[in-house]
Amino acid sequence: MEILVPDDYQYLYVRNEERPVYKIPAPVLRQTAVAITAVNKKILQLADRMIEIMKKSNGIGLAAPQVGALHRLIVIAPEDYKPTVLINPKVVSSTGEIVMQEGCLSIPGLYGDVLRPEKVTVEAYDRKGRPSLYDLEGMPARVVQHEIDHLEGILFIDKVDVATLHWTHPDKASDVTE
Repeated sequence: MEILVPDDYQYLYVRNEERPVYKIPAPVLRQTAVAITAVNKKILQLADRMIEIMKKSNGIGLAAPQVGALHRLIVIAPEDYKPTVLINPKVVSSTGEIVMQEGCLSIPGLYGDVLRPEKVTVEAYDRKGRPSLYDLEGMPARVVQHEIDHLEGILFIDKVDVATLHWTHPDKASDVTE
């Protein structure tokens, strides 16, 4: 789906030091990230940088491709959740269905309803390289699924109910930006 960005949102799509997240149509957002084979200093520095960028951008999740790194690495921090690093995350089970509004730091200002599983179990490595299982529901489940999609080159606009797409300036939006 091609997105036509309104003129008054164009400045949000400029990538620079102040706004380091890659925006559509950057090719890196459509590529598949590769598995991380070792949790080393370089990966942990990338994770820390991603957490900083996510916080500065008022996001609640960020995937490595959004900062130009094709690694299977995401960070999430939905409300009441400390920033969590997930390395090589994979949904291993899911239940239920729920429609909720989503947005994306790579498509600032555009929001729409997406149907996703309500509860998920995610297998991933933590920042110490230990395998872990995460049982998530509600917003944390949604955020982790949205970010894992990024690792496959999938954006929320690929799954959105097109009839619900709408523009809202991010400074005026509630906590829906992932």
